[in-house]
Order: sequence, then structure tokens, then C-alpha cells
Amino acid sequence: MKPMGYTPRTPNVFFAVMVGYLANLAVPRLGELLKCTLLAKYEKVPADKLVGTILVERAFDVISLGLVFLIALISQFDVVGEYAGQLLGPLFNTDNAAIPYFKIGLTLFILFFIIIGSIVIIKKFPHNKLVSVFSNIIAGVWEGLSSIRQLEQKGLFIIYSVLIWGLYIVGTWIGLYATAGTSSLGIAAAVSALAFGSIGMIITPGGIGAYAYFIAKVLEKNGIGFELGFANGTLQWFAQFIIVLIVGFISLGLLPWYNKKITNESN
Repeated sequence: MKPMGYTPRTPNVFFAVMVGYLANLAVPRLGELLKCTLLAKYEKVPADKLVGTILVERAFDVISLGLVFLIALISQFDVVGEYAGQLLGPLFNTDNAAIPYFKIGLTLFILFFIIIGSIVIIKKFPHNKLVSVFSNIIAGVWEGLSSIRQLEQKGLFIIYSVLIWGLYIVGTWIGLYATAGTSSLGIAAAVSALAFGSIGMIITPGGIGAYAYFIAKVLEKNGIGFELGFANGTLQWFAQFIIVLIVGFISLGLLPWYNKKITNESN
């Protein structure tokens, strides 16, 4: 946000992020919208520009997750390759291969038509109130996306990103010690578990059910029984759930209190 001229207070950013995580437990991606709303309210940062920065964050998350998968593939090729093949196989083994290609082509055509149509409408009716609002939103999102190029400390941003995902790996590794039967597994198994467990966090609200299932299937490939792997995955998920629940509700309460205090001190 700094490249766009905004310097939000660290407590507000932390509170907004934790409240966003809390919201994601109920509805996937709701937390991203809520985070934008809270920062727009308490830090006066335009929500449309924040959407752009969040898209940048998600893009880096995808890249980071891809690197985790690559590390997992290198360290546990047999495990990751076999399980990935089981998951992705149905997408490529279809009786009518023309249908997926037709749907993909139709989707791309519709997206292309929408983009071109939007550009034409914006240029032809620039003074229309509705078009003006839409144009400003697009401009704000684009400014947020472009802010990555003006980062003052690109190296520090990359280091923080690496540290965050490094802690995810270490946390998953420590979680393997929660059950006796999985405590002998090494860091390589933790990387594989994190890679597939992250998919579970994406496809269900807060990863409920799916996170433990994916970890169980990966640990099963490492010689651990499914029931034990599912128990370990459930414990790891529950630990994260409790932390987000407690810290999220505390942040929800502290957010208005902190900003009221700041307002009173400034007056």
C-alpha cells in the first residue's frame, strides 16, 4: 500500500487480517472482502485499490504453493506423483475429449467478448455515471496490481514470503508429532502434507474435513494408516482453527477500541 501513498497502522492491518481469517472459516474468500472493508473504514484506503493488492498477494500465494509442490515432488517423487495422478487422472480420462476443450474454448471466448465489450463501453460512454463508477473501480484494482512494481523493499517482501511458507512447513512438521505413529516422519513428509493440505484449505470453508482428508491420503502413501493420518490431520486443523477463532474474536473486539483510542488521543 505504501507505493500508492498509504501507510496504514500496523495494529489495524493485523486486526483486519485476523478478522478476515475468522470470516474465511464461515465463507471462503469472505475474509478478503471484509479485510478491504475494515481497512477502508479505519485507514481510509480505497477498497478498490486494496482489491488489487489482495490479488497480488493471492498470486504470490499461488506461486509459493507451486514451489512447495515442486519441493515435495523432488523430495517425495513417488508419493506426490502417484497421489497427484490419482487426483488429476479423472480430469484427463474422459470418454468424450471434445467436450472439455469445447467448454474451455467457449469460456475463453466469452471472457474475451466481455473484456472487449467493457473497453468499448468505457471509451464510448465515459461520462455515464454507471460507466464512470465501473471505470474507477477497474482503475483502482489495476493501481493495486501495479503497486508490486513500486515496492521499496522487494527483497524484504520475498524474504518475508519465504519465511511465512517456511513456518507453514515447520508447523506441519511439528504437527506430525501430535500422534505417536506419525512422529517418525521427516520434513519431506511434512512438505507433501502441506502441499495437498493447502488444497483442502481452498476447496472447503476453513479447510474443514478436506484438510484432514488430504493429509491422511498423503501420509497413507508414507506408510501411515488412513485412520491415524486423518486423526493427525484433524488435530493439526483443529489447532489452526482454535488459534484463528481466539485471535480473530480478540481482534474483532480490539479493532474499534484501538481506533477510538487513537481518535481520542489525536483530539
